[in-house]
Amino acid sequence: QVLTVSSLPPKVSAALSAVEDARCSLEALLQREQLTFNMLHKHLQDAQPWMDKLEQTCNQVDFIERHMKYLRCLQHIEELSATVQQCLMTSSAWEAIRAVDSMAALDYGLNQSRCSHLQNFLQATLSFWHKIMKDRLTSDFEKLLTQLHWPIVSPPTQSLTPTPSCQETEGQLELLVGQLLALQTSLALWLSSQSKINFFVCFQPEWYLTQVLMWMGNNSAFMEETIQPVLDRGRTTLSAKVELCRGLLSLVQEKVASDASKLLYDDVLFCHLVEEVLQFEKELRSNHSYPAELPGVLHLLLEDAVLQKWLTMEKKMAVEKMDAMLSAERAWSSQYKDISDMDDLKAPDCAETFMTLLQVITERYRTLPCPSAQLKFLELQKELVDDFRIRLTQVMKEESRCPLGVRYCAILNAVNYISTILGDWGNDVFFLQLQQTAVSLGEEAVPGGLGIMEMGRLASLEGSLFDGLLALLDRLKGDMLGRLLDFLMREIKEKAKPYCQERWLSLPSQQDQSTMSLSSTACPMMLCVRDRLLNLHQVLGFSLFHLAWQGLAERLDNFLYQDVSSQCSLNPPHCYCSYSVSERANNKRLLKPADCAGTGDPPPESALNELGVFCLAPCDVLILLSLRTSWFPS
Repeated sequence: QVLTVSSLPPKVSAALSAVEDARCSLEALLQREQLTFNMLHKHLQDAQPWMDKLEQTCNQVDFIERHMKYLRCLQHIEELSATVQQCLMTSSAWEAIRAVDSMAALDYGLNQSRCSHLQNFLQATLSFWHKIMKDRLTSDFEKLLTQLHWPIVSPPTQSLTPTPSCQETEGQLELLVGQLLALQTSLALWLSSQSKINFFVCFQPEWYLTQVLMWMGNNSAFMEETIQPVLDRGRTTLSAKVELCRGLLSLVQEKVASDASKLLYDDVLFCHLVEEVLQFEKELRSNHSYPAELPGVLHLLLEDAVLQKWLTMEKKMAVEKMDAMLSAERAWSSQYKDISDMDDLKAPDCAETFMTLLQVITERYRTLPCPSAQLKFLELQKELVDDFRIRLTQVMKEESRCPLGVRYCAILNAVNYISTILGDWGNDVFFLQLQQTAVSLGEEAVPGGLGIMEMGRLASLEGSLFDGLLALLDRLKGDMLGRLLDFLMREIKEKAKPYCQERWLSLPSQQDQSTMSLSSTACPMMLCVRDRLLNLHQVLGFSLFHLAWQGLAERLDNFLYQDVSSQCSLNPPHCYCSYSVSERANNKRLLKPADCAGTGDPPPESALNELGVFCLAPCDVLILLSLRTSWFPS
């Protein structure tokens, strides 16, 4: 369109001219760029042979350089090896140790290297000289220990501290211990090497465990008086006594692990091993002050197969003991029955023996280093408690024909005793810690899992791990108490028949009697109440007797009211109070229901409260008032 216009504006014409110039310049630049590219391409083609030769030369140089480094490293290893050899020939132990340390540092530096053969050679060389130095230092150390009369395999008879005349021996000891520490090898390896007696063929755990404890005890003074000062001067944090225990403990761990796997199918020897290991661990921690943060031998009992066998044997032995304790002659008698101050619960022997059994199980697993394993033992205990509860229920049903019998009351005392002890355990620190562990582990901790509500109660410490068992025991206790009180009331009602058949209208008036006395027909009933309460006081625990007499009083109240007072006609001498005819009519009107009472009358309860009557309903009061024969029917 611009080209078809005959005359263009000056600015447009100038712009077109500038564009044409720029196009021409661009074409010239493109031609130069193509020329330069062609020259460069030709130059690269001409230089490629030189570049190939240079790359080959560089690769050769790099290859030779790596070989040089490899050879220098190999030469350094050989120089260090020669240095160690020369130092050992001239008895320069410290220089030899420094050379070995240099080898170890070089080996550490080659961790990321792909020169596997060089690494293997260095490690073999390091191991070779390390063994030679270890053997030489060990030989010197053992000679020195012999001069110090060590190892001590029997109780020492005198102090082992070197005398002032043994300064040379003391100096040698300090030198050798320092060299061993510099060699970065556990001191326990040397101190326990003399004690490595071959007792692994013996299958009696109490022998080798006791022997190791004796070695620890016999050498304790030597460690503290002779070796520990040397370690202290060497500015090390090692404890000579602990290091000796660690060395000896390694032997025990190896032996226990071996025995535990071999004795899985021998119940007697396995149980014996567990008992001995638990006792060994206890003495190791208490008598020899072995640090709690260091592993002992208990973790060896937590292997899956060993732990499951232990749990199985605990259950088997507990069930056998339950059978024996329930069939024992004195199973249902209390050993404290003649000591009133110690027999508030009057627990029978079988219940006390059973709870002692559970306590012994607790003491066995209390020190285990694994909370989840402890929870497994706790579940076993809960299972045993429920089993014992079922057994008590079965015996109770056999004795339910005579709830006042000694055995029935003993069963009730047993249930109450177990419930009381479990309640105390729920507040014990150890079981509270297990409770928090169960909350943190969730469904893994308790078979069947925990509900959200129960988990919340346990987390907030509103409940305990024994709540389920306590509910079952309380239900059994309530059922047994109910049976006992029902039996008592049947007996009391039988004794009360003459009193219930008494014609109260024929009794003399109050004015004709000088003193009020109990009706002769009521005496058998009251004597029965007295005798039975005395009997219950003698055979039931204090808390149970408290519940029993309260329950009996409530039942007796209901009986006297419903079956006696509300069924007999009353004349003035036997009434609760005396009213005139007008008073009777007025008060009976007040006690009538609201739809029968007059307007403006106060509620019936208020009228009764004014007279001191708080427990009877207005309808019951109307029934009693209607029984008064001195009032005419109107």
